Amino acid sequence: MADANGIGDGKPAEMAPPAKAGKKAHKEKELYPMSDWKYDAFLHTFSVLVDLFFREVHPRGAWRVPRTGPILFVAAPHANQFVDGLVLQRTLKNEAQRRVNLLIAEKSIHGFIGWGSRQVGSVPVGRAQDKAKAASGVIYLPDPINDPTLIRGVGTDFEKEAEVGGLIFLPSVKGQSGSSVDISKIVGPEEIRIKRAFKGKLPMQQLTGRDDIDEKGGFTNKELRGPKDGYPGTKFKIAPHIDQTEVYKAVFNRLSSGGCIGIFPEGGSHDRTELLPLKAGVAIMALGTLAENPDCGLQIIPVGMNYFHAHKFRSRAVVEFGAPFQIPNDLVEKYKNNQRRDAIGQTLDMVHQALSAVTVSAPDYDTLMCIQAARRLYNTGKKLPLPMVVELNRRLAVGFSKYKDDPRIIDLMDNVKDYNKQLHYLNIKDHQVAYARMTLPTVVFTLLYRVAKLLVLLIGVIPGLFLFAPVFAASKIISHKKAKEALAASSVKIQGRDVMATWKLLVAMAFAPVLYNLYSVLLSIKVYQDHLWGYVPAWVPFWLVFIAGWIVFPAITFAALRFGEVGMDIFKSLRPLVLCISPSSSYNIQKLRERRAELSEKVVKVINDLGPDMYEDFEHTRLIADPSREDGALSSPKEAGVSEKTPPDSPYLSRKNTTKSSQAIPRNESFSNIGAIGMFATRPPSRSRSRSSSSGGGFGSGGFPVSAFTTLDSKEGFNEATNKIRAAMRQRGQLRRRKSGFSSDGEASEGA
Repeated sequence: MADANGIGDGKPAEMAPPAKAGKKAHKEKELYPMSDWKYDAFLHTFSVLVDLFFREVHPRGAWRVPRTGPILFVAAPHANQFVDGLVLQRTLKNEAQRRVNLLIAEKSIHGFIGWGSRQVGSVPVGRAQDKAKAASGVIYLPDPINDPTLIRGVGTDFEKEAEVGGLIFLPSVKGQSGSSVDISKIVGPEEIRIKRAFKGKLPMQQLTGRDDIDEKGGFTNKELRGPKDGYPGTKFKIAPHIDQTEVYKAVFNRLSSGGCIGIFPEGGSHDRTELLPLKAGVAIMALGTLAENPDCGLQIIPVGMNYFHAHKFRSRAVVEFGAPFQIPNDLVEKYKNNQRRDAIGQTLDMVHQALSAVTVSAPDYDTLMCIQAARRLYNTGKKLPLPMVVELNRRLAVGFSKYKDDPRIIDLMDNVKDYNKQLHYLNIKDHQVAYARMTLPTVVFTLLYRVAKLLVLLIGVIPGLFLFAPVFAASKIISHKKAKEALAASSVKIQGRDVMATWKLLVAMAFAPVLYNLYSVLLSIKVYQDHLWGYVPAWVPFWLVFIAGWIVFPAITFAALRFGEVGMDIFKSLRPLVLCISPSSSYNIQKLRERRAELSEKVVKVINDLGPDMYEDFEHTRLIADPSREDGALSSPKEAGVSEKTPPDSPYLSRKNTTKSSQAIPRNESFSNIGAIGMFATRPPSRSRSRSSSSGGGFGSGGFPVSAFTTLDSKEGFNEATNKIRAAMRQRGQLRRRKSGFSSDGEASEGA
């Protein structure tokens, strides 16, 4: 592995200037080093956790990841806390043979997580919110109209507790996160100036106690200059100034030396259904690296972490790698010439739009459930592969984002919601409605067969279930407790499910060895007492019995896991079969089946009506055949002569509009001191607020020029996309030839 300070200027070793006499040449010590063998050993050991927790982790588009050169991986959504990092590192190592340094919150580098992060060379990042402490006294705005940046305190001691560059945090209220702002000047122990005025209704109410405030934080009564009469002020927290200079330096060095950096730019994990706005840190990492080393060839790759019930045991996931893109040279020049705000804003837009092309985003959970139900209703044929399920969900989300105000979509969504409620009432799944087609003898035979099969499987499940029950119980109790704690401490989480998978794995890792050791000791004691009721020969040593226990008990647990997985699927299928036999319920299921058929026709009709408006070559770019036609359309883009989403012929993404990430940049922020700029995202002010809008860089925002999920509103736009797809197919062929060791001109490729 190249040194983090690496020699990225392209000079061969023999051309380096000689060291001065009497002094030994030495390389600068890497700030956050990565050891290849430690990295590989850690992943090899703990990847088993991924295999045990998830039923399937499917990589998609891993061929796009270059085998050499610096790469900045930008992953979202951050829905599974520390599990996300392990899944991403494991996938990259297995599929692309790349090792990646991840950025991790400094508060997390303790205990086992801290030890593990050091093995894989993670870069700790300090966050102001993690170090915020309650300050003495209360604060208010003495003149919010004429001088909104002046804050006055009562019983405060700003000269001791605060510092220039630090942050003031207001309290969170009813699910809305407290606002924060930088301190620009300390006037005295009871008076400070902030960098910019607080905005919004809630912070102005907290600082003035007044009721005449609109949603934007403006005052309707201009005659009243100060706070409400008798208002004492609000409590607050103060965070110290966090200098990120060393972190940025480590990232620049790592990328300049040809390494990989990974970041979850949303910051802390969350369980929302949409992307959170990105902060400037990810853009500074890319622009700063290119400013120091313009010829390093840095590429940015968006990574979609798409989970199906991320917090549940034996769930599924798709890790999708988007098309690599580079930062245009003009943005790098702007960054170098003190036009950093504009350069960073445009870079954030490109990153946000690239992430939107590899993730499934919806304004709320109910909408996401309706989109998934519409996908099942549309696909009435064979079962789709997992990556195609994600792709179809994404395209339906695109359509909803663009046509959400269309009466046909509104009516369809209402019908799908009603259908979901009926499924929930009967406690069955959508695919189980098909049982209503079966004749009564077939239903009875199927039920008896599955009950018999379930009884056979129970023989292999019960021993392991009994032995491992304490771990199951402890992991469930503790993970739910931690989810409640995380929810209480956050204003962005919906239910706190993003921490559950991590805690389930941590509890299992801690308790399982203790439990297996206890069982092995008890087995050894029993052998010592009576040779296990005489079944064990007297010549067998006790130490061998102890070792055998460590082999047998985990094997029993693993067998129970595999048998139980199949058995649970069978058990869930019994209820709809029983309902089909019951006279009081069969009518309901029969009516529901008819309702499903009608709704499926409506879904197909709406998609066929609106699809051509979104995609000019709609019939040839279908993922699945048209369910309403005998001949159907082509079942996949591959059959249609269109490859899977491929990188554009130009490595640069266009920027057609702004996203909430760039809109959130303060107008008076020049980014002259990058050490003061945090890495991670700001938070939405409410748990219920949507982040998907026409200007939010979500689906349909038009920022990803080749993706089928971009809104192309003109014939010229479609022609341009068609040309780029053809060029991309040629580039994909070149990529394959380079993988085999030869470039398009027949010469050996670099790194072969």
